[in-house]
Amino acid sequence: MNISKHTVASFHYTLRNGEGLELESSRGDQPTAYLHGASNIIPGLEAALEGKAAGDYVEVTLSAEEAYGQRREGAVQRVPVKHLIYRGKLRPGTTVQMNTQHGGIPVTVIKVGRHTAEVDTNHPLAGQNLSFEIDIVDVRAATSEEISHGHAHGAGGHQH
Repeated sequence: MNISKHTVASFHYTLRNGEGLELESSRGDQPTAYLHGASNIIPGLEAALEGKAAGDYVEVTLSAEEAYGQRREGAVQRVPVKHLIYRGKLRPGTTVQMNTQHGGIPVTVIKVGRHTAEVDTNHPLAGQNLSFEIDIVDVRAATSEEISHGHAHGAGGHQH
């Protein structure tokens, strides 16, 4: 089966920045699973995986526009600390999740106050060209529940 709309693909990846520095890897952990065609991963990566099958190896380099976009000036917001999800002490430079009406988004803490924090809402990888090395582990038909929820369920996907 090939990756196409309404399939769930599982893959291992290594992510590198434009200088070749490894930023993330799923190798040695659970593969990542996503529902193809539901905008669960960045558009350039989803396009590169279209039509691939289990066992395929894919290398793709994405421009900032194809990945997380260019950095936006003026994307700093002051938010109540209670809207941030983090462990330990909240510190400047830390990437945390911010709860929004559309779900959690990654933000970078700039300044911490008693009850509020200034955060940069640009994605931490915005403005960067990114390279992915991907090993596709599995491709299967999505369940009707996954299609209606808009994401993969089970190992490597979203748990309810």
